[in-house]
Amino acid sequence: MNYENQILGFVGTYTKSTSKGIYSFHLDKDAGVIKDINCVVELSNPTYLTISENKQYLYSVIKDGDLGGIATFSISETGQLNPLNSTLVEGAPPCHVSIESENKLLSANYHKGTVEYYPIMDDGKVQPATSIVYHEGSGPDPRQEKAHAHFASFSPDRKFIIAIDLGTDEIYTYKQINDNLIEHQRFTCTPGSGPRHLVFHPNQPYVYVMTEFSSEVIVLNYNAEEGSFEHIQTISTLPDHFSENNQGSAIHISRDGKFVYAANRGHDSIAVFKVNDKNFELTFVEHTSTEGNWPRDFSLDPTEMYLVASNQNSNNLTLYSRDSDTGKLTLLQKDIEVPEPVCIKFL
Repeated sequence: MNYENQILGFVGTYTKSTSKGIYSFHLDKDAGVIKDINCVVELSNPTYLTISENKQYLYSVIKDGDLGGIATFSISETGQLNPLNSTLVEGAPPCHVSIESENKLLSANYHKGTVEYYPIMDDGKVQPATSIVYHEGSGPDPRQEKAHAHFASFSPDRKFIIAIDLGTDEIYTYKQINDNLIEHQRFTCTPGSGPRHLVFHPNQPYVYVMTEFSSEVIVLNYNAEEGSFEHIQTISTLPDHFSENNQGSAIHISRDGKFVYAANRGHDSIAVFKVNDKNFELTFVEHTSTEGNWPRDFSLDPTEMYLVASNQNSNNLTLYSRDSDTGKLTLLQKDIEVPEPVCIKFL
């Protein structure tokens, strides 16, 4: 195989039905085709993945019986994943994992309502969490009976840790002091909106938050010195006429900061928004069908010529080409069989 035109991708999955673990694929960037789908690691519920900046290690959420935690794999030149170690504790596994530099890892645990901080050794191995913070509270939606931490990541300047709690409608800002997370700020979203994930604008002090229950993108101004947020705009990810069940899922932004993409589970679409280059508010561009059921996540490839969506309930990936001038997506390939896909990460 000519690997020069191949981009390697990994898919995290649920393993409730037919999935075996983490899958890999190649995106042929010249032909615009996904191929070579293989299960590279067998393990339970590796739903969310992250890859180190040096591209040498992959970290996965895992479940092992009554235990949950994080597993570390080295990535070979041929794209194989070789297990290095894992850290597990009693209870449900996290739902999100992210990495900063090469030596700090974060996870968010939906079931426990916790954000966890893990050191990483020089050899890539993840160590037991040195700090675990517990969120408390609830919201007006029946699904907000308690805290449900859903996302945790580092601010662009790595000064703060930003966490989202879907159960309490809050965005937390933490300082990191001696490998401990200390709460610094808290921003409250509209009650019952269910904030889920966010992305930072690549070069401006703005943040775009995806809500699960209200299916909206919230635009916030970010004060990098204080780690605080100010509301700017809220815009729906759904058509006006749509009234069926929908749950917002993933949100991503193009590297040039010109377009925001948000996924709808139920409407089964990706909403495309253009970013205003003056006030950084969003204008709706289009909805594109994900050609499947329940798009849990999606990802822009490293060239950003393509976008790949993962439809969890219909067991398929969908590939689009992306127009960098208009932000619009064009269907290239559907019915790419991957069981119970959740998260897509490119090497």
